[in-house]
Amino acid sequence: MKAIKNRYIISGGGTGGHIFPAIAIANGLKERVPEAEILFIGADGHMEMEKVPRAGYKIIGLNVSGIRRGSVLNNIPVMIKFVLSVIKARRIVRKFKPETVIGVGGYASGAVLKAASMLKVRTVIQEQNSLPGKTNKMLASHASAICVAYEGLGKYFPEDKIIMTGNPVRKDILTIKRKTDEAYAYFNLPKDKPVIFFVGGSQGALAINEAIANNINGYACLEANIVWQTGKSFFETAKAAIAANRIENIKCLDFVNRMDYAYGIADLVISRAGAIAISELEIVGLPSVFVPLPTAAENHQMVNAMALVNKDAAMMVENSKVDSEMLSLLRELINDEDKLKEMSENIKKMALPDAVNKIVDTILQ
Repeated sequence: MKAIKNRYIISGGGTGGHIFPAIAIANGLKERVPEAEILFIGADGHMEMEKVPRAGYKIIGLNVSGIRRGSVLNNIPVMIKFVLSVIKARRIVRKFKPETVIGVGGYASGAVLKAASMLKVRTVIQEQNSLPGKTNKMLASHASAICVAYEGLGKYFPEDKIIMTGNPVRKDILTIKRKTDEAYAYFNLPKDKPVIFFVGGSQGALAINEAIANNINGYACLEANIVWQTGKSFFETAKAAIAANRIENIKCLDFVNRMDYAYGIADLVISRAGAIAISELEIVGLPSVFVPLPTAAENHQMVNAMALVNKDAAMMVENSKVDSEMLSLLRELINDEDKLKEMSENIKKMALPDAVNKIVDTILQ
């Protein structure tokens, strides 16, 4: 198959943690090569099928899903879907004839990278986590380059293919202005207290949401204003709890569209430990308490969080202990200026803000 110059396929998705980096890479490619043609391949029924077209790119969906826990029998339908998706991906790659296929993780990424390697098309893997997924480990030997954000991944990937780039983040994260009047007005908050930002990812985080709802008056009594991203499924519950207790210093939203404003006023962030969330917080330099998602593949969020905790760059509360431990921790932490400053300085040292340019360099080489 003869590739057509300046054509690229980007594959991945499933969560915002895969989709936003993929779009950031596509935008970086278009800035560098305006004539580039970029095709996305995602998973039918997932966020990317909506978010990617909104960003101005064409996307094709595959009927693919993740491995289920349990017996091999439970995964027979999954494997059938994967094989059929590889076949469909091969047809797409043959027709589009890309120079390079970039995989950013997610259900579709494995099938597309597998199809590309079978057709001898150059592939680049963008591994976001400190503990790589099984699919990327299996496909690494066929990749031309593997862009990573954490040290020590040589035990999983061929050392000569690893390029330390960091994780791509949204452009507005790189130019955040702190404590602007516009940001406070956006959340309808006064400037009289520090701000704690609770964010559980694009879908929200049930353990974090329930902990706040169960102790709503305790959180309201913190010497802080609170911005609480709940996700769609918990939004009405959160709104009702705030209204019933007539609380004014907690603002809940189902989704924060202006993360630059949220980060801009935040003095402390409570977050899941997804790789992209961590990369954004490193760049902004915000003190953080991570609550790793325990069901994440191979417990990689715990590994992500510990990489920062071990360097005094963040703190961590286990998912099962959020309800019992988070409120008391925040009572101490929000008034401990020395600890907040230490975490801010240390997390900032881990930032790799030029990730998009380095990944685009790798793709274009």
